Amino acid sequence: MSIPFNNPLSIPVLGFCAYSGTGKTTLLKKLIPELNRRGIKLAVIKHAHHNFDVDIPGKDSYEMRKAGARQVLVASHVRWALMTEDLVDDAPKLPHLLQQIEQEKVDIVLVEGFKKLALPKIELHRAAHGKPFIHTHDDNIQAIACCDDTELPTELKRLDINNVGQIADFVIAYIKQWQPSQTQRPLQAPECGCELDTSKTLSVRQGIDSILSFVNPVMEVEQQAIDDSSNRVLASDAISPVDVPQHTNSAMDGYAFKHSEPMLAQYTIVADVMAGHSYRGNLNDGEAVRIMTGAPVPAGADTVQMKEMAIEDNDTVSFSGSISLGQHVRQAGEDIAKDHTALAAGHRLQAAHQGMLASLGFGTLPVYRKPRVAVFSTGDEVCQPGEPLKPNCIYDSNRFTIKSMVKQLGCEVIDLGIIHDSEDALIDALKGAAAQADVVISSGGVSVGDADFIKLALEKVGQINFWRINMRPGRPLAFGQIGNSLFFGLPGNPVAVMVSFMQFVQPALRKLAGEKDWSPSMVPAIADCTLRSRSGRTEFTRGVYHLGTDGKLHVSSTGAQGSGMLSSMVKGNCLIVIGEQNEQLNPGDTVYIQPFADLL
Repeated sequence: MSIPFNNPLSIPVLGFCAYSGTGKTTLLKKLIPELNRRGIKLAVIKHAHHNFDVDIPGKDSYEMRKAGARQVLVASHVRWALMTEDLVDDAPKLPHLLQQIEQEKVDIVLVEGFKKLALPKIELHRAAHGKPFIHTHDDNIQAIACCDDTELPTELKRLDINNVGQIADFVIAYIKQWQPSQTQRPLQAPECGCELDTSKTLSVRQGIDSILSFVNPVMEVEQQAIDDSSNRVLASDAISPVDVPQHTNSAMDGYAFKHSEPMLAQYTIVADVMAGHSYRGNLNDGEAVRIMTGAPVPAGADTVQMKEMAIEDNDTVSFSGSISLGQHVRQAGEDIAKDHTALAAGHRLQAAHQGMLASLGFGTLPVYRKPRVAVFSTGDEVCQPGEPLKPNCIYDSNRFTIKSMVKQLGCEVIDLGIIHDSEDALIDALKGAAAQADVVISSGGVSVGDADFIKLALEKVGQINFWRINMRPGRPLAFGQIGNSLFFGLPGNPVAVMVSFMQFVQPALRKLAGEKDWSPSMVPAIADCTLRSRSGRTEFTRGVYHLGTDGKLHVSSTGAQGSGMLSSMVKGNCLIVIGEQNEQLNPGDTVYIQPFADLL
């Protein structure tokens, strides 16, 4: 049985596998110079099955390592070598070894050994050795290099083990046709529109897609002063009433003139053009104007040379350096053309959008009405913060977390407080909330087997699905409709509430608000610790990401991951998303993170 393998590089990796004594090393010693002769740059990783050493006793590097240095790097002007002491129980992990390769300097990595890994390989076989084939239990064999006496199935590519040129041809063809595998990102939308069976446990992606199918964006539009439009969603395309820039203008302080080939030895300066002013005449051949950044380029001029590359002599100027037609000139409308769309409807307005639209002269903007969201907590055990804590009770934190996230998304909050465990009280609360809100959100009371009254109340006032989502934390989720309002019943654990809100409520509220083409940020990072999950389940681990000394994002978990540990959300700045296909990610593996910046 093959061990799974994911190539972490953007170049191909090709293995050579065979039983001992077949001649792997002998072949590679001949193949490497042949590939080099043909211009192929390559690296080789060899798996040794014993206690090998590449250093010589008595040398400084050897003595330093034996004295306790975990890593020793020896370098000269022709080569450098890094020797690492790394005692592990099993063979070193090939993906980790591959990441030590400077992949930008090679075209392919050839691997000798690691025959149990599911990586593409060439099998070496000699009939005289009487050994069984490897390809019969390894689907990753690309070809078999064998002797004339070997009998092979016709579907396998046959190579002559004694013909190094033929094997080199195959390797080069493999490099040319190789394509990096498509990275399977967590929560990626499926390509097929398969019908959803909500009676079963759902994946996170299935839950998101099902919820979004019920969301209809608000249609009411209101005019909002541009100063007050932050975080609102633009309701119609903003069409530019002017060209940006409005005039063809200079991008530099310098001199504007008409370009010619060859350039003239000198030009007569006829005027100064300051920003906000213009030269009304037509610039003739051999004339130039001093011009400031942003000032309109005069008619007849088409090129600007910066003042640092100019020499003035009384009323004339000459230029040095290379000059190309149209340099340092910004054409009218090259940023935004008049009557063209400056910003499409569906954008959530932020500082850059507001600044650009203000530069076009917009004083007010058409925006969609803010979605109204009613929020309440349930349970007799929940107490209001600021009041004395009753025996056997807890303070309500979920409602405040939810309200804050709702406000971050530009929605209007209707706070219904704490609804105690009474079926009649919950029915009244749900009906009242649905009458005034687009969305109703509760926390607690959605786990199968709970004695909470909310389930009974929901069955009488709306159409509700109680789902199990294959995720941790946040497995139970209730979603449905109460009249014309959407309902979300989130778990009771504080961390599960935040994670569930980010994954399910956030995309629904963004679509409801009219925001188009939104998707959560999913950023690759390098794991600095071991991360475990269960195959078939999506795990959301609280993490801390930072920029490493290698210039790449690194991430580690915040530690203990209990669903009630709010401190882990405070310590963290992201969720590490471990997809359904992963059971364990090791240090050095690429993971995906969702930064908190958008919401928390």
